[in-house]
Amino acid sequence: MEDMSLHILDIVENSIRAGAKEVHIRINEDAAADRLEIEIGDDGAGMDRATLEKALDPFYTTKSVRKVGLGLSMFREAARAAGGDLVIQSQTGKGTWVKATFQHSHIDRQPMGDLAKTLEVLTITNPDVRFRYYHREDGKEHHFDSNGLYPES
Repeated sequence: MEDMSLHILDIVENSIRAGAKEVHIRINEDAAADRLEIEIGDDGAGMDRATLEKALDPFYTTKSVRKVGLGLSMFREAARAAGGDLVIQSQTGKGTWVKATFQHSHIDRQPMGDLAKTLEVLTITNPDVRFRYYHREDGKEHHFDSNGLYPES
């Protein structure tokens, strides 16, 4: 994947396939601390322990369309290439949470890409899903809620 927005799109599409009705996307860019964090959480089906243990294996997928599941493993490799890592937490029936961290200034960190277009595509193609987006960049905050509200920061 060429940029972070495509990784986010891929992970959110996984959330939607898992039955999520609400997806949270949080991005925290802190150039002074040289850190970028991207978190994606959902209220979908979640994963049991056995599935969670395999989730980062590029040769494992629950999809019947393909024999590989590259999205999470590629996101993890992008984070590791930029001095960070990726962690996943999930609970059956409760949802999944993915957090990727990056060294903000790392030469191998992918660009953010077109986040606005990613959110636009997600909200238009999934009108029954609530998307909550929070982006903090060096003290400036940007919020988006597909329901028109954003009560928490």
